[in-house]
Amino acid sequence: MADVTNNDSVKMAEGERSAEELKEKANKYFKDKDYDNAIKYYSEALELNPDNAIYYSNRSLAYLRTECYGYALADATRALEIDKNYVKGYYRRATSNMALGKFKAALKDYETVVRVRPNDKDAKMKYQECNKIVKQKAFERAIASDEHKKSVVDSLDIENMMIEDDYTGPKLEDGKVTVKFMKDMMHWFKEQKKLHRKCAYQILVQVKEVLAKLPSLVEISLKETDKITICGDTHGQFYDLLNIFELNGLPSQTNPYLFNGDFVDRGSFSVEVILTLFGFKLLYPDCFHLLRGNHETDNMNQMYGFEGEVKAKYTAQMFQLFSEVFQWLPLAQCINGKVLVMHGGLFSEDGVTLDDIRKIDRNRQPPDSGPMCDLLWSDPQPQNGRSVSKRGVSCQFGPDVTDRFLEQNKLQYIVRSHEVKGEGYEVTHSGKCITVFSAPNYCDQMGNKGAYIHLRGSDLKPEFHQFTAVPHPNVKPMAYANSLMQMGMILNWNAHFDISCVTDETEGVHVDSSRSLRRNLELLVTEWLSRCRSLEPLPTGDLQSNRLEARGSLPPPGFDLANCAAVYPC
Repeated sequence: MADVTNNDSVKMAEGERSAEELKEKANKYFKDKDYDNAIKYYSEALELNPDNAIYYSNRSLAYLRTECYGYALADATRALEIDKNYVKGYYRRATSNMALGKFKAALKDYETVVRVRPNDKDAKMKYQECNKIVKQKAFERAIASDEHKKSVVDSLDIENMMIEDDYTGPKLEDGKVTVKFMKDMMHWFKEQKKLHRKCAYQILVQVKEVLAKLPSLVEISLKETDKITICGDTHGQFYDLLNIFELNGLPSQTNPYLFNGDFVDRGSFSVEVILTLFGFKLLYPDCFHLLRGNHETDNMNQMYGFEGEVKAKYTAQMFQLFSEVFQWLPLAQCINGKVLVMHGGLFSEDGVTLDDIRKIDRNRQPPDSGPMCDLLWSDPQPQNGRSVSKRGVSCQFGPDVTDRFLEQNKLQYIVRSHEVKGEGYEVTHSGKCITVFSAPNYCDQMGNKGAYIHLRGSDLKPEFHQFTAVPHPNVKPMAYANSLMQMGMILNWNAHFDISCVTDETEGVHVDSSRSLRRNLELLVTEWLSRCRSLEPLPTGDLQSNRLEARGSLPPPGFDLANCAAVYPC
């Protein structure tokens, strides 16, 4: 009996050592930003040692990096089930809930951390910021309940907005967008200069009128000789957008485009991207097409930078108008009755038809479930059937789901975006589900290529064109993002900081030194961000000097917020 017990103990010890080796291997992949392999080896470590809270916590962070918020939340929750006193698990779970827009749940976890660590300044700050968001959301819901809420347009007096004499930038000609205006505006933006607010308002008011007349499902026909270019997510990467036009030609009546959502957030030139896209929509309303993504929504804009960017470059009122315009973006587009394009993917239930999409009342913030939510949020999976979404919203759908939907609706295949792909695109479900993503080196971190698709009316066979990232001015991604989101991610990083910057716990001498270094970093970040509480837009002019700046302080020398924080899930 003793020999059996000893053998079991030896095997258990060997299993734990093997699990630690796998964790270290996963950590190296994480450090190299190969998050898929990091997840793979954390998972293998968990197979050998399924009761290790640290492994779940590490994998949760890797899932956050790949925007698998649902999986990240599940792993953080599992870590806390194993060890309810594991404070880092509460940090990780709060970050996952923040990313999902579940602010009340995040607030509860921050409250737990504050209670356990009453002297933790970072935890207190996050709790206070999260509490503000919860109260703000409650206030917004109260306002939204007013059925007679007026549009921002009703309060604007654009005609009497004065353009100052010292403004030398582009202006609409007789209130209309022209080819010259578009070329001048893109050059103006390239020089990091700001379009006058009157011109920006003119574009927004006019494009709202155009979009509001469109159905939720836009249907177009290509002649045999026609070609359309389909682009995926651009996420505020303006200089990569210019590169697409350089490679593929400017939009025109003979060079139509379809941009498949997620124009804004994360990238810090989102205003430039969206005003350019809206301008071309006004110039070529029947040849330049825009579909809504999950980031053309208030919750995402509040967390991932677009709201902050608009407020910094213009005003809170203008962001409200952007929000109104986003709600009128169509949800899907059908080409020649054979190819369906949407941002996310297919549906949580069978039986959805094109007519069901046509009937969607899209002029609202998307619901938590149903066809509208699925079109913006769902993802394909390799196995048949459906499963819980890795993002925590909508679902994942398999090849059989795709086959049934296409057969019922007499379609050939779908094109969607929503996910970073290393090559810029991916063909799955036996060629019937195509993903295209057009933001290369996403968030300056992912190293992926971008791609766009050519479809010709003669055969509708997709032709893929890849491109790489181009240089941009030194403004980091997420520069305008919610400070709580940034700090939540930072703590998820530095709460497991050691010499390799990736492990959650270490053994021996490294622990003491890393704790000291971690705390010093925390204090520096906290001090810097505390001075960023009163951020304000500077006067109109050169955007090089018109970014958000902390009064009387800059980040510590050498401090790189983008690279030290896990703020860029794909």
